[in-house]
Amino acid sequence: MKKILLSSIVLSISYILPAQKKLADTTYLQPIEVAAIRAADKTPVAKTNLSKKEIGINNIGQDLPFILNQTPSVVINSDAGNGIGYTGIRIRGTDASRVNVTINGIPYNDAESQGTFLVNIPDIASSANSIQIQRGVGTSTNGAGSFGGSINIGTNEVATGKGLEFNNTAGSYGSFKNTLMFNTGLLARHFTFDGRLSNIRSDGYVDRASTRLQSFYTSTAYVGEKSSLRLNIFSGKEKTYQAWNGVDENTLKTNRTYNSSGTEKTGDPYDNETDNYWQTHYQLFYNYKFSKYWKANVAVFLTKGHGYYEQYKAGESLAAYGLPDYISGSDTTTTTDLIRRLWLDNDFYGTIFSVQYESPKRQLIIGGGANEYKGEHFGEVIRTITQAAVPKNYRWYDNDAVKKDGSLYSKWIEKLDKHWQTFLDVQVRAVKYDINGFKDNPDLKIGNDYFFFNPKTGITYSNKNMTAYVSYGRANKEPNRDDFEAGTGQQPKEETLNDFEAGIERKTAKSFVGINLYYMNYRNQLVLTGQINDVGAYTRTNIPNSFRAGIELQGSYVFSKYISAAANATFSKNKVKKFTEYLDDYNNGGQQTKFYKDADIAFSPELTGAATISIRPLRNIGIDLISKYVSRQFLDNTSQKSRSLSAYCTQDARVSYTWKNKDIKEIRIFAQANNLFSKKYEPNGYTFSYIYGGSLTTENYYFPMAPVNFMAGINISL
Repeated sequence: MKKILLSSIVLSISYILPAQKKLADTTYLQPIEVAAIRAADKTPVAKTNLSKKEIGINNIGQDLPFILNQTPSVVINSDAGNGIGYTGIRIRGTDASRVNVTINGIPYNDAESQGTFLVNIPDIASSANSIQIQRGVGTSTNGAGSFGGSINIGTNEVATGKGLEFNNTAGSYGSFKNTLMFNTGLLARHFTFDGRLSNIRSDGYVDRASTRLQSFYTSTAYVGEKSSLRLNIFSGKEKTYQAWNGVDENTLKTNRTYNSSGTEKTGDPYDNETDNYWQTHYQLFYNYKFSKYWKANVAVFLTKGHGYYEQYKAGESLAAYGLPDYISGSDTTTTTDLIRRLWLDNDFYGTIFSVQYESPKRQLIIGGGANEYKGEHFGEVIRTITQAAVPKNYRWYDNDAVKKDGSLYSKWIEKLDKHWQTFLDVQVRAVKYDINGFKDNPDLKIGNDYFFFNPKTGITYSNKNMTAYVSYGRANKEPNRDDFEAGTGQQPKEETLNDFEAGIERKTAKSFVGINLYYMNYRNQLVLTGQINDVGAYTRTNIPNSFRAGIELQGSYVFSKYISAAANATFSKNKVKKFTEYLDDYNNGGQQTKFYKDADIAFSPELTGAATISIRPLRNIGIDLISKYVSRQFLDNTSQKSRSLSAYCTQDARVSYTWKNKDIKEIRIFAQANNLFSKKYEPNGYTFSYIYGGSLTTENYYFPMAPVNFMAGINISL
């Protein structure tokens, strides 16, 4: 309450301050740290740019992946089934652990899992001035390797005019989003302050898949004629009821909303089978413009996170938790129901920097970054359901990990003449990763060092409204934490991607057409094979050769002031050249193997498509018809239809009314129907198979999406 009151006082003071004159030269206001890693218009990579306005139109209360759903080669999913809470995104079939995400150039991917848990920074889209999605290796230079794409979120653009905005949304399944944003504009010609408070909640489509999210964002900056200093502090808190088990294939036929989480408890499901996490980001940027041609930036950052997920576990062995058997008279109890918490407490800190030279013919950027991650993994037994005693703050495992990452890069863009431009990007990256045991293997110690050389190069030809390019990029990626949970004889190797791209685009005042060809060749890609390693765990295994090849098509056209349309489609082949599946044999013990040739890579549809038709029957009224198509996806690398997700096509519809006058910048009222025709579909799942009773048994689990559901809201900008 004190924080909210303080923010309200700051807001009230800042809003009544008079508007200040703009500075004579505002070129330095462009965030240098973002320019260092983003692709410019003529950079030879496949990319999509979203402006603040485009982000706002699609920001109806769902998480960031759903805002990006209409961009090429994207497939999204949601554990809760309605796009709020734990959500996921894949680009060209690659999951979020292979998508490089940065916020103002600062790495966001979790250092150990390399995943992107956007639920930890709720409503970050409301603070974003722009987002660039790159497909393929792209120009990523900070953070984890880009093995399918990168998402660059920028929040540091200076708003020179003051503003106040209230965004409120309500929808199906008890969904609400309330956002308050403000900015002071330039005060005393040098200072600016931005802020946001957000509260999001939903009960979810899936049973008990509730979500409670709170976040804030603050940014204050001093802007001079040659320099700027900015401090960002933003934080998120999430509490979600676990829905990550999915629904088994048989139950899905009769009860699509079933949630097994919490059901180990006899009677009603355990009411606190939840995931809880707090994450706070501190970012400090200093930019300096030396001259007309030279400028530089440096940033330091700290990300602090801590949280746990709580579980009710039935029939657990006391000895497995290091607890003594419970003896009462002549009775001895060796097992118990218990409640446990699995904790992660981590710090991630470091710096990024760059020096940039830009003239009419040449751009040169030299930069780099260094960071360190310290993570503590531990588990606590909160209480047992029997009378077995548990010491206060009892931990049955406590493992820490340290990961250090340093990189240097140089980017050179040369304009050969008015039509031709070359691009060269060279990065070296060193990683040191030390793991002091695992939950199930506390004595397994891991220490690995990696050194990567990542070159990227390309050439662009432009003439009037047409641009064409070819490029090559190489990326290397270290394994994730879970991959290392193997004995010393089965340690995973790093992965390598060689990415070849070629594209052509044509833009006019009314139309846009783009075609991009890609061939992504992987060496030692890590995939699940079902093989048990020498410490009894199922982890990913390197496969020598696999590839993705495809064509991405984009187009848009403004037919008149009343109607416009935009669409994209990706046709692809995604293959593992040789794949061996390992199956547990519960009859004879050990494992059996099955060999596959030219099998499809899991979660890689051969066709994805999106289309939007926008109708403006009156000046203030908009109607958007939104479609999405995803072809069949396989749950593993065996290309078996029995282990797959069916193709689906969904339609959404949105109606909005916008009103403006001299006192109010904008009032926008909207209503949106998602999955208008109640298509039953599942964009995500998992599978495992084994030999039992002399035959093959396969168990599939799915994450179903909600039938037709609604969101409505009102946004007021002053």
